[in-house]
Amino acid sequence: MIDRIIIIVLDSVGIGELPDAYKFGDEGSNTLVNTAKAVGGLNVPNLESFGLGKIGDIPGVSKEVDAKAFYGKMIEASAAKDTTSGHWEIMGVITEKPFPTYPKGFPDDVIKAFTTAIGRPILGNKTASGTEIIKELGEEHIKTGFPIVYTSADSVFQIAACEDVIPIESLYEMCNCARDILKGKHNVGRVIARPFIVENGIYTRTERRRDFSLPPPEETVLDKAVKKGYEVVGVGKIGDIFAHRGLTREIHATNNRDGVLKTIESIRRDFKGIIFTNLIDFDMRYGHRNNPEGYAEALESFDKSLPEIVDALKAGDVIIITADHGCDPTTLSTDHSREYVPLLVFGKKLNKPRSLDIRNSFADVGATVSEALLELRLDKGESFFTELISN
Repeated sequence: MIDRIIIIVLDSVGIGELPDAYKFGDEGSNTLVNTAKAVGGLNVPNLESFGLGKIGDIPGVSKEVDAKAFYGKMIEASAAKDTTSGHWEIMGVITEKPFPTYPKGFPDDVIKAFTTAIGRPILGNKTASGTEIIKELGEEHIKTGFPIVYTSADSVFQIAACEDVIPIESLYEMCNCARDILKGKHNVGRVIARPFIVENGIYTRTERRRDFSLPPPEETVLDKAVKKGYEVVGVGKIGDIFAHRGLTREIHATNNRDGVLKTIESIRRDFKGIIFTNLIDFDMRYGHRNNPEGYAEALESFDKSLPEIVDALKAGDVIIITADHGCDPTTLSTDHSREYVPLLVFGKKLNKPRSLDIRNSFADVGATVSEALLELRLDKGESFFTELISN
């Protein structure tokens, strides 16, 4: 009955603080609702028709619709609120111990090993906004050729460099060096290349960012699908998040619109398996930069794309729209927030849509994909496949 499952992660589009949000300093966070309030209401009629308004009280989004999709929200079971653990959990791997973070910068032994490996000193080594630190240290970086190293509240080792000073392939090689060093107790979730350019004195990050993630510690649903002979397509940063494992095809995307178009192209191909898409702009361009107006525009732009996506679906396709964490652009913090994530599920052969309630783990998605497509039951998560097909 089910030939393919398309999972679209709206990166950071959370829908309200989790019960343990206080442990993360995220009380009051609600990415969707607070963004909608900040702009006087969202205009997302297609997501509304899917039942988005039935999940939460979102200004501008009606609850009074006959939902076209199954709807609910999910709790993150992992002890984290980052991109890596969120995506891994969606595919059935729960992170019990959070990745290490470095609010005071990285220890001397890590920096010494890194500078020895790359053959030059570094600048920075502190917690900082990516756009601000290149303004602060960009001129010195250009004069010296020393890369800028920084982190955030997340488990990341970020390396920023001007593309005219450190060529992009050299920056990626530096990231590989860091990834080799950051193991054991320093196993940060991601090493991130943050290239930028300078034009007329303005520092601008380019779209050649690349993430160098830890590999998942156990098999994901993606791995299982590949083993069973299915095609698994990763669009956007999925390949980076899963350390290029469990995929038969990786498709780079430069922004949300490009990711949507490449997802549609993949849907139109004839194959059985999984398409897994990450749309990063919500998080990278607007959430971390505390820009609710831009965040709302990105949501409304995705909403306009939804009919294109639905029109491309074949009879045996199921689409799941969700998120990996929050990143409320209206709070003082510029970091991720510990939130529920929305769950919208649509398929032309599925039964009449209804509520999927509150799911206890993102892994419920992986369990559903595994049961519906692979005919395998996972020991993590609770499948809602029966609810999709039973009367």
